Amino acid sequence: MSIFNASRLLGKTVLVTGASAGIGAATALLFAKGGSNVILVARRAEAVKSVADACAAAFEASGLKQGGRFAAIQLDVSDKAQVASFWDKVPQDLRNVDILVNNAGFVLGVDQVGNIKDDDIEAMFSTNVLGLISVTQLLIKDFKAKQSGHVINLGSIAGREPYAGGSIYTATKHAVHAFTASMMRELVNTPIRVTEIQPGMVETEFSIVRFRGDTSSAKKVYDGLEPLTATDIAEEIVWAAARPPHVNIAEVLVLPVNQASTTLNYRKPS
Repeated sequence: MSIFNASRLLGKTVLVTGASAGIGAATALLFAKGGSNVILVARRAEAVKSVADACAAAFEASGLKQGGRFAAIQLDVSDKAQVASFWDKVPQDLRNVDILVNNAGFVLGVDQVGNIKDDDIEAMFSTNVLGLISVTQLLIKDFKAKQSGHVINLGSIAGREPYAGGSIYTATKHAVHAFTASMMRELVNTPIRVTEIQPGMVETEFSIVRFRGDTSSAKKVYDGLEPLTATDIAEEIVWAAARPPHVNIAEVLVLPVNQASTTLNYRKPS
Protein backbone atom coordinates (compact mmCIF):
# COMPACT_ATOMS: atom_id res chain seq x y z
CA MET A 1 0.00 0.00 0.00
CA SER A 2 1.31 3.44 -0.91
CA ILE A 3 2.16 5.69 2.01
CA PHE A 4 0.84 8.69 0.07
CA ASN A 5 -2.50 7.48 -1.31
CA ALA A 6 -3.48 9.81 -4.13
CA SER A 7 -6.33 7.68 -5.46
CA ARG A 8 -8.89 10.11 -4.01
CA LEU A 9 -7.71 12.70 -6.56
CA LEU A 10 -8.64 10.58 -9.58
CA GLY A 11 -11.15 12.42 -11.75
CA LYS A 12 -11.37 15.41 -9.40
CA THR A 13 -11.44 18.87 -10.96
CA VAL A 14 -9.02 21.39 -9.49
CA LEU A 15 -8.84 25.14 -10.08
CA VAL A 16 -5.38 26.63 -9.47
CA THR A 17 -4.81 30.39 -9.60
CA GLY A 18 -1.38 31.85 -10.31
CA ALA A 19 -0.60 28.68 -12.26
CA SER A 20 1.85 30.11 -14.80
CA ALA A 21 4.98 29.55 -12.67
CA GLY A 22 6.34 28.67 -9.24
CA ILE A 23 4.11 26.97 -6.68
CA GLY A 24 1.00 27.25 -8.85
CA ALA A 25 2.62 25.54 -11.82
CA ALA A 26 4.16 22.81 -9.65
CA THR A 27 0.79 22.21 -7.98
CA ALA A 28 -1.06 21.91 -11.28
CA LEU A 29 1.55 19.46 -12.54
CA LEU A 30 1.33 17.28 -9.44
CA PHE A 31 -2.47 17.16 -9.58
CA ALA A 32 -2.16 16.15 -13.25
CA LYS A 33 0.17 13.29 -12.28
CA GLY A 34 -2.43 12.21 -9.71
CA GLY A 35 -5.18 11.86 -12.30
CA SER A 36 -7.04 15.11 -11.71
CA ASN A 37 -8.53 17.55 -14.20
CA VAL A 38 -7.00 20.99 -13.79
CA ILE A 39 -8.15 24.50 -14.68
CA LEU A 40 -5.00 26.62 -14.75
CA VAL A 41 -5.55 30.35 -14.25
CA ALA A 42 -3.00 33.16 -14.55
CA ARG A 43 -2.42 36.59 -16.05
CA ARG A 44 0.27 35.40 -18.48
CA ALA A 45 -1.57 33.55 -21.25
CA GLU A 46 1.41 31.97 -23.02
CA ALA A 47 3.09 30.87 -19.79
CA VAL A 48 -0.04 29.23 -18.38
CA LYS A 49 -0.69 27.47 -21.72
CA SER A 50 2.83 26.04 -21.55
CA VAL A 51 2.18 24.69 -18.04
CA ALA A 52 -1.12 23.17 -19.19
CA ASP A 53 0.74 21.39 -22.00
CA ALA A 54 3.23 20.04 -19.44
CA CYS A 55 0.30 18.81 -17.33
CA ALA A 56 -1.15 16.96 -20.32
CA ALA A 57 2.21 15.30 -21.00
CA ALA A 58 2.63 14.34 -17.33
CA PHE A 59 -0.85 12.80 -17.24
CA GLU A 60 -0.16 10.86 -20.41
CA ALA A 61 3.06 9.50 -18.94
CA SER A 62 1.26 8.43 -15.75
CA GLY A 63 -0.82 5.84 -17.57
CA LEU A 64 -3.88 6.77 -15.51
CA LYS A 65 -7.30 6.43 -17.12
CA GLN A 66 -9.28 8.98 -15.09
CA GLY A 67 -8.90 12.74 -15.27
CA GLY A 68 -6.54 14.32 -17.75
CA ARG A 69 -8.62 17.28 -18.91
CA PHE A 70 -6.86 20.64 -18.75
CA ALA A 71 -7.79 24.23 -19.51
CA ALA A 72 -5.47 27.24 -19.52
CA ILE A 73 -7.38 30.46 -18.85
CA GLN A 74 -6.03 34.00 -18.81
CA LEU A 75 -7.42 35.76 -15.74
CA ASP A 76 -6.30 38.57 -13.48
CA VAL A 77 -7.91 37.73 -10.13
CA SER A 78 -7.64 41.39 -9.09
CA ASP A 79 -10.00 42.39 -11.93
CA LYS A 80 -13.55 42.04 -10.62
CA ALA A 81 -15.07 42.09 -14.11
CA GLN A 82 -12.81 39.26 -15.25
CA VAL A 83 -13.66 37.18 -12.19
CA ALA A 84 -17.39 37.81 -12.68
CA SER A 85 -17.23 36.48 -16.27
CA PHE A 86 -14.85 33.63 -15.44
CA TRP A 87 -17.26 30.75 -16.08
CA ASP A 88 -17.79 31.95 -19.66
CA LYS A 89 -14.18 30.89 -20.35
CA VAL A 90 -14.37 27.46 -18.69
CA PRO A 91 -15.25 24.41 -20.78
CA GLN A 92 -18.61 22.92 -19.78
CA ASP A 93 -17.09 19.60 -18.69
CA LEU A 94 -14.78 21.35 -16.18
CA ARG A 95 -17.32 23.55 -14.41
CA ASN A 96 -17.94 21.15 -11.53
CA VAL A 97 -14.89 22.12 -9.46
CA ASP A 98 -13.95 19.97 -6.45
CA ILE A 99 -10.82 21.74 -5.18
CA LEU A 100 -9.86 25.42 -5.30
CA VAL A 101 -6.21 26.34 -4.79
CA ASN A 102 -5.90 30.10 -4.24
CA ASN A 103 -2.22 30.55 -5.03
CA ALA A 104 -2.09 33.86 -6.91
CA GLY A 105 -0.13 36.48 -4.98
CA PHE A 106 3.08 38.47 -4.91
CA VAL A 107 5.20 41.00 -3.04
CA LEU A 108 6.67 44.26 -4.32
CA GLY A 109 9.64 46.01 -2.77
CA VAL A 110 11.18 46.18 0.69
CA ASP A 111 10.19 49.78 1.38
CA GLN A 112 9.30 50.78 4.91
CA VAL A 113 6.17 52.60 6.05
CA GLY A 114 6.21 56.18 4.82
CA ASN A 115 8.07 55.30 1.63
CA ILE A 116 5.70 52.71 0.15
CA LYS A 117 4.10 53.63 -3.17
CA ASP A 118 0.31 53.72 -3.22
CA ASP A 119 0.28 51.68 -6.43
CA ASP A 120 2.29 48.91 -4.75
CA ILE A 121 -0.05 48.83 -1.77
CA GLU A 122 -3.12 48.61 -3.99
CA ALA A 123 -1.57 45.99 -6.27
CA MET A 124 -0.68 43.63 -3.40
CA PHE A 125 -4.03 43.95 -1.64
CA SER A 126 -5.97 43.68 -4.91
CA THR A 127 -4.40 40.34 -5.79
CA ASN A 128 -3.36 38.77 -2.48
CA VAL A 129 -6.55 39.57 -0.57
CA LEU A 130 -9.40 40.90 -2.71
CA GLY A 131 -8.63 38.56 -5.62
CA LEU A 132 -8.47 35.53 -3.34
CA ILE A 133 -11.78 36.49 -1.73
CA SER A 134 -13.46 37.11 -5.11
CA VAL A 135 -12.47 33.72 -6.51
CA THR A 136 -13.49 31.98 -3.30
CA GLN A 137 -16.91 33.62 -3.34
CA LEU A 138 -17.28 32.55 -6.96
CA LEU A 139 -17.00 28.87 -5.98
CA ILE A 140 -18.20 28.61 -2.40
CA LYS A 141 -21.91 28.78 -3.25
CA ASP A 142 -21.50 25.77 -5.55
CA PHE A 143 -19.59 23.92 -2.84
CA LYS A 144 -22.42 24.60 -0.39
CA ALA A 145 -25.08 23.57 -2.89
CA LYS A 146 -23.47 20.19 -3.57
CA GLN A 147 -22.20 19.80 0.01
CA SER A 148 -18.62 19.04 -1.00
CA GLY A 149 -15.46 20.90 -1.92
CA HIS A 150 -12.09 21.97 -0.61
CA VAL A 151 -10.62 25.48 -0.46
CA ILE A 152 -6.83 25.57 -0.13
CA ASN A 153 -5.36 29.04 0.42
CA LEU A 154 -1.69 29.92 0.13
CA GLY A 155 -0.80 31.90 3.18
CA SER A 156 2.73 32.46 4.45
CA ILE A 157 4.85 32.47 7.56
CA ALA A 158 4.45 36.23 7.03
CA GLY A 159 0.80 35.75 7.98
CA ARG A 160 1.97 34.64 11.42
CA GLU A 161 4.90 36.96 12.04
CA PRO A 162 5.49 40.43 10.58
CA TYR A 163 8.94 41.71 9.66
CA ALA A 164 10.52 45.04 8.83
CA GLY A 165 10.38 45.93 5.15
CA GLY A 166 7.36 43.75 4.57
CA SER A 167 4.51 45.64 6.20
CA ILE A 168 2.11 45.49 3.27
CA TYR A 169 2.86 41.91 2.23
CA THR A 170 2.60 40.67 5.82
CA ALA A 171 -0.66 42.61 6.22
CA THR A 172 -2.08 40.85 3.15
CA LYS A 173 -1.07 37.43 4.46
CA HIS A 174 -2.47 38.18 7.92
CA ALA A 175 -5.71 39.01 6.10
CA VAL A 176 -5.59 35.71 4.21
CA HIS A 177 -5.10 33.86 7.50
CA ALA A 178 -8.05 35.64 9.13
CA PHE A 179 -10.30 35.10 6.10
CA THR A 180 -9.39 31.42 5.90
CA ALA A 181 -9.88 30.79 9.61
CA SER A 182 -13.24 32.58 9.63
CA MET A 183 -14.44 30.62 6.60
CA MET A 184 -13.48 27.32 8.21
CA ARG A 185 -15.58 28.24 11.24
CA GLU A 186 -18.53 29.25 9.05
CA LEU A 187 -18.40 25.90 7.24
CA VAL A 188 -18.01 23.71 10.32
CA ASN A 189 -21.52 22.30 9.84
CA THR A 190 -20.72 21.16 6.27
CA PRO A 191 -18.40 18.57 4.68
CA ILE A 192 -16.49 21.39 2.95
CA ARG A 193 -12.82 21.49 3.90
CA VAL A 194 -10.66 24.60 4.33
CA THR A 195 -6.85 24.55 4.43
CA GLU A 196 -4.13 27.17 4.69
CA ILE A 197 -0.60 26.31 3.56
CA GLN A 198 1.98 28.66 5.06
CA PRO A 199 5.40 28.44 3.35
CA GLY A 200 8.61 29.91 4.65
CA MET A 201 11.48 30.67 2.27
CA VAL A 202 10.72 29.25 -1.18
CA GLU A 203 12.98 29.95 -4.14
CA THR A 204 10.72 30.82 -7.08
CA GLU A 205 10.07 34.05 -9.03
CA PHE A 206 8.80 35.48 -5.73
CA SER A 207 11.98 37.33 -4.76
CA ILE A 208 12.69 38.38 -8.33
CA VAL A 209 9.30 40.12 -8.39
CA ARG A 210 9.95 41.61 -4.94
CA PHE A 211 13.22 43.13 -6.18
CA ARG A 212 11.59 44.25 -9.43
CA GLY A 213 13.64 41.99 -11.67
CA ASP A 214 16.97 42.37 -9.86
CA THR A 215 18.04 38.71 -9.92
CA SER A 216 21.26 39.39 -8.01
CA SER A 217 19.40 40.83 -5.01
CA ALA A 218 16.80 38.06 -5.24
CA LYS A 219 19.50 35.38 -5.15
CA LYS A 220 21.10 36.83 -2.01
CA VAL A 221 17.92 36.08 -0.06
CA TYR A 222 18.83 32.39 -0.16
CA ASP A 223 22.62 32.61 0.17
CA GLY A 224 24.06 30.09 2.62
CA LEU A 225 20.98 27.94 3.07
CA GLU A 226 18.83 25.53 1.09
CA PRO A 227 15.39 27.06 0.57
CA LEU A 228 12.21 25.19 -0.18
CA THR A 229 11.24 24.55 -3.79
CA ALA A 230 7.90 25.05 -5.51
CA THR A 231 7.50 21.27 -5.63
CA ASP A 232 8.01 21.02 -1.86
CA ILE A 233 4.94 23.20 -1.33
CA ALA A 234 2.96 21.55 -4.13
CA GLU A 235 3.42 18.21 -2.37
CA GLU A 236 1.89 19.64 0.82
CA ILE A 237 -1.06 21.04 -1.12
CA VAL A 238 -1.76 17.80 -2.96
CA TRP A 239 -1.24 15.74 0.21
CA ALA A 240 -3.81 17.87 2.07
CA ALA A 241 -6.27 17.46 -0.82
CA ALA A 242 -5.80 13.70 -0.84
CA ARG A 243 -6.73 13.13 2.82
CA PRO A 244 -9.89 11.13 3.59
CA PRO A 245 -13.08 13.22 3.40
CA HIS A 246 -13.45 13.37 7.20
CA VAL A 247 -9.90 14.77 7.64
CA ASN A 248 -9.29 18.51 7.32
CA ILE A 249 -5.70 19.78 7.39
CA ALA A 250 -6.43 23.23 8.79
CA GLU A 251 -2.92 24.74 8.69
CA VAL A 252 0.50 23.61 7.50
CA LEU A 253 3.57 25.73 8.29
CA VAL A 254 6.44 24.58 6.05
CA LEU A 255 10.00 25.83 6.58
CA PRO A 256 13.42 24.93 5.25
CA VAL A 257 15.37 23.20 7.99
CA ASN A 258 17.60 26.26 8.60
CA GLN A 259 14.70 28.71 9.05
CA ALA A 260 12.92 29.13 12.39
CA SER A 261 10.98 32.37 11.86
CA THR A 262 10.61 35.19 9.33
CA THR A 263 13.95 36.66 10.43
CA LEU A 264 15.75 33.83 12.26
CA ASN A 265 17.71 31.50 10.02
CA TYR A 266 21.13 29.92 9.84
CA ARG A 267 23.41 30.50 6.88
CA LYS A 268 26.60 28.56 6.38
CA PRO A 269 29.68 30.80 6.27
CA SER A 270 30.88 31.40 2.71
